[in-house]
Amino acid sequence: MTTRVLTGVTTTGIPHLGNYAGAIRPAIRASQQADVDAFFFMADYHALIKCDDPERVAISRRAIAATWLACGLDVEKVTFYRQSDIPEIPELSWMLGCVTGKGLMNRAHAYKASVDKNEAAGVEPDDGVTMGLFSYPVLMAADILMFNAHKVPVGRDQVQHLEMARDIAKSFNHLYGRGKELFVLPEVQVEEDVALLPGLDGRKMSKSYDNTIPLFEGGAKALKAAIARIVTDSKGPGESKDPDDSHLTALYKAFATPEQTQAFRQQLIDGMAWGEAKDALHQLLEAMIAPMRDRYEALMARPQDIEDLLQVGARKARAYATPFIHELKAAVGLRDPLSVAVSKTEAKARKARFVNFRDEDGTFRFRLQDAAGQELFLSRSYADPKQAGVAIKALQTAAFAEVAKQEGQELQIHCAGEEVARVSADLRDAVAAALDSMRD
Repeated sequence: MTTRVLTGVTTTGIPHLGNYAGAIRPAIRASQQADVDAFFFMADYHALIKCDDPERVAISRRAIAATWLACGLDVEKVTFYRQSDIPEIPELSWMLGCVTGKGLMNRAHAYKASVDKNEAAGVEPDDGVTMGLFSYPVLMAADILMFNAHKVPVGRDQVQHLEMARDIAKSFNHLYGRGKELFVLPEVQVEEDVALLPGLDGRKMSKSYDNTIPLFEGGAKALKAAIARIVTDSKGPGESKDPDDSHLTALYKAFATPEQTQAFRQQLIDGMAWGEAKDALHQLLEAMIAPMRDRYEALMARPQDIEDLLQVGARKARAYATPFIHELKAAVGLRDPLSVAVSKTEAKARKARFVNFRDEDGTFRFRLQDAAGQELFLSRSYADPKQAGVAIKALQTAAFAEVAKQEGQELQIHCAGEEVARVSADLRDAVAAALDSMRD
């Protein structure tokens, strides 16, 4: 059974090393499992609650997207999108808000914390509290329920939001389901073993403490400078150090092999100078980060490439969200159930298609899209548009077995003895169905 897992990140900052170890790296590893259908999104609507600086939000959106992509997120295997590119989410948020009791929102941790702060300051309880802050647990529920996620990995401080999403889903199912469970009840998956990296001063690495180590921001120079500021004790070169009493060891261990960690610990015991220890940490991190930083900088220099990938993700997400929101509108009485049935019939009648275009470098390429508009593969470049047209014609007429060859986890698409495209083997059935539909 495939498990749908959904993860979101608010676009109000630039990722640092702690974000990579605690969230990005484990999430990407999890997404590579064969039985996981991973959804990753940038919660940019949520950012508006915390930040009223448009430039900061815009920069953060781009940097976060580039970071995830540079760290190895495979957009062919996951659905990677911006929250604001899916108009069905705020639509669903309103519908969910109409079945959510105000009392439930009164108990939300963020709202209660604001009220407590105001009361301690002797001002009105709701001073400075926006409707965005008050009701954002409903928007979070919409994020989760829109795609019927089975599991949502969260820290312990976010468990309440998952519980609220379940409560809201139950209310909606009860009122409008007519015996059908419209929403899957998401499971709370608490990340107990999340790597919490110590920062420069030994406390949790956080921008709130101004003790972070940059991941890509500022380049190699900034990384080395941050490591140099790590606080250590006063023991000099040649004096034995206690590896367990230094957060420098914890930082090293988070990215090193067990063998490397053991060697590092022994060197500290043997009297390695703190300056040498910091150099060793820098070399370890730089070897890991440098290739990812190169990809990050290339993406940041070509924002259109990021945008193209996000739009692919948006199309994949909306291929699910659009028919589902129609179903939900029918359930609450905003659509005639008959019209929904007709639209589903029409959708089935639509066929896959090829979309050809001229690339930025002047060459010609084409995409294969399924009936819902989701991209299945992107062709190689052709110098002559006629060559691309010949390839499209051949793929439309040849049997699937004649043009497709699977090698391991990849499906190779061939035409006239030349490779046209490569795609994940997971999409084999979808590609076959799309090509077959053109021959009906």
